[in-house]
Amino acid sequence: MTAHAFSPANPSASANAYLRSKVMTASPAELRLMLLDGAIKFARQGREGIERRDYERMFNGLSQCRDIVTELIVSVRDQGDHDLAEKVRGLYAFIYSQLLEASLSKSIAHCDQAIERLEYERQTWAMLMKKLADERGAEVHPPMRADQSA
Repeated sequence: MTAHAFSPANPSASANAYLRSKVMTASPAELRLMLLDGAIKFARQGREGIERRDYERMFNGLSQCRDIVTELIVSVRDQGDHDLAEKVRGLYAFIYSQLLEASLSKSIAHCDQAIERLEYERQTWAMLMKKLADERGAEVHPPMRADQSA
């Protein structure tokens, strides 16, 4: 007898189904926030790997974070403000370079630089989403990170 995908006997499948549903129904702004959350999570995982000298964990975390940052870079659209778009791409390129240096030199300091900027970008993006929602009169709250409580 196999467990149903949404049963308590298969929590991983339930979590994956929930995440898939969340992604499929998210706005572009919410998707960007989710990408930032993922990047922060994986950068922290990579940092933990450096600290523990668990280089497989470091590699996996920082590699996944770099993949997300690459997606963030290519998803920046000019939409009338070329200078702003270039600055945002530059920020993500800097974060990428810090992650790469953290991987190559096993540097907590470089990893911390990337995490700090990702967290700042996440805060900025969440504030922008709230401001835009307030201007539209909508009661929209950006999703909370997994490590936050209500």
